[in-house]
Amino acid sequence: MPYSVVRFNCIQPGLEPVEMSARYQAFVEMAGYSDEHGLQAISLEEHHGAANGWSPSPLVMAGLVFGRTKKIMATLNALLAPLHDPIRLAEDIAVLDLASGGRFVVTAGIGYRPSEYEAHGKDWSARGALQDEAIDTMLKAWTGEPFEYRGTMVQVTPRPFTQPHPVLMLGGSSKVAVRRAARFGLPYLPPARLPELEAYYYEQCAVYGTQGFCAMPPENTSMTHVAEDPERVWRDLGHHFLHEAATYSSWQPEGQTSSVHSHATTVDELRAEGIYEVVTPAELVDRFTAKDASATCALHPLVGGMPIDEGWSSLRLYAEEVLPALG
Repeated sequence: MPYSVVRFNCIQPGLEPVEMSARYQAFVEMAGYSDEHGLQAISLEEHHGAANGWSPSPLVMAGLVFGRTKKIMATLNALLAPLHDPIRLAEDIAVLDLASGGRFVVTAGIGYRPSEYEAHGKDWSARGALQDEAIDTMLKAWTGEPFEYRGTMVQVTPRPFTQPHPVLMLGGSSKVAVRRAARFGLPYLPPARLPELEAYYYEQCAVYGTQGFCAMPPENTSMTHVAEDPERVWRDLGHHFLHEAATYSSWQPEGQTSSVHSHATTVDELRAEGIYEVVTPAELVDRFTAKDASATCALHPLVGGMPIDEGWSSLRLYAEEVLPALG
């Protein structure tokens, strides 16, 4: 059976409040449905100031997931730790870890948009130091023991459910980010398949005397939409995929690497890239039947402001036709 991940970022072009409310409510219900049908993970993310409302509150969204589910994991890729107060982060993640019984996985990154730092009153040039402080503070806070923080002794409660601390990984595509992960003895999650950084990570773990692992993404990453008529979806709804792809692409600085960074300017170009795909249930069944147990499927039912009914159709086809056919 494939490892099934459902991604949500609740994009709503136009930001109309009634429509945005319906989208967030649909996200919560879809998370519950995914849990009830045995899917493994909900994927969340963090961005700020987007014209389409792209996911500014992933910790709140994680809480909504855990309030509606019993088994499914929630992953946050990536938490922009330097934008937050480190003590508050430690408290919020500990509470989410407790409330979920250890179902929360966080990857922390520094981001790549100076505008987000400006909006939060943070110094872009100090982002590395802010990240170091945030990670160090959270790891100390989760011990439940008193420690010195900015010149005073503090103690953070409650302690998290997961010991010695909630699952925390570090992201980034630079050697500085890799060294940070190795120095803290935390797992490293590259944003794309970058074997040279994986090798460098293990070298640096040896230098720092730490142990960890590199969670390397697959060579090709696709966001999957399931439909009985893929041609109809690309023709009538392809602009939703392109909207998301173009928004994300516009944020990428020169040299930024990501497995979901599109260079398409038209729906046809986007379709040819393969980062977003529309497939029939039968095609997915054939694909997963031919693959081994390590296969992964990343669903994105509300992609780019996709109509909610269409998102439900995709998710239901996957859960009620694809998975049962795989036994």
